[in-house]
Amino acid sequence: MIGLVLRLYPRRYRQESGEEILAVYRQAAAEASRTGRFREGADIAAHAVRMRLGLSSATAAGRLLANAAPFAVGAAAAGCGVFLTRWYAGMVVPPTPVSFFADAWGALALLLAPALVVVGAITALTGRWHAGVTAVAVGLSGLAAAAVVSGPAFGDPVVTPAMALLTALIVLACPPDLRPGPRACATAGAMAAVAWLPLVAVHARVLPFSTDYGLWPLLVLAATGVVLALRSKSPGPGAGPAGTVAMTETMAMTVACPPFLAYAYTGAWGQLLPVLVIGAVVPLAGGLAAYAHALRLRGRRPSR
Repeated sequence: MIGLVLRLYPRRYRQESGEEILAVYRQAAAEASRTGRFREGADIAAHAVRMRLGLSSATAAGRLLANAAPFAVGAAAAGCGVFLTRWYAGMVVPPTPVSFFADAWGALALLLAPALVVVGAITALTGRWHAGVTAVAVGLSGLAAAAVVSGPAFGDPVVTPAMALLTALIVLACPPDLRPGPRACATAGAMAAVAWLPLVAVHARVLPFSTDYGLWPLLVLAATGVVLALRSKSPGPGAGPAGTVAMTETMAMTVACPPFLAYAYTGAWGQLLPVLVIGAVVPLAGGLAAYAHALRLRGRRPSR
């Protein structure tokens, strides 16, 4: 089995380092349980796929995914939190309790997966990144399966699972040596809270009017990208032209937005093309503004 896993590596890398990887795996597997051997093999397979796709810390794509990963985790948590809140409000808020589920199995499948995503996201963003991201990916995979089976109860049987699986791939593809730092995790957690909390008030009917038109989470994500871009207005020596870091920050928000695209589609819009356009244009428009601001600041600096 490990021989098949090694074939996932690019040929040149496999020829140069394959024997070393195999020796390390055999040494680790000799002292590990069956679960440990599976985890080692999965880590090697994930590393091989990242290398083949050019998603290492040495590539621009790898660094972009590293910037996007904590916000994708936060977006997944906010989206699942909104679903759990909506379910709870439908059960307890008058006038008529609503049940989303036809049987106990449907309740278990459709509540356990979002709850696992939320718990995993909290775990990842509070310091245990690897364990939390694994839970998020498992929860998103379960969410995708449940949405295919019970689409009307959860969302759309095509868009919801597609966005869930895409988000799982984004968070798993983050290079392990570019693990998000505490500041990025804290910012992602704050973004998730701001995206989720007003919708709680909407579903609980605390507000006298509804503002839930599907765009709020996307706007919060875009605003987060703009704030980060403006704060990174001084990229420092060797970081590239002024504004490059600003655009990277907002592009990361675009990569992280699939959970919110699914929410916009299933919650209000019902049409995929406008949602995709908005999901791409809103963060990038903010990025262009931040980029222009960074260039303007550079132009004001006195020449030496």
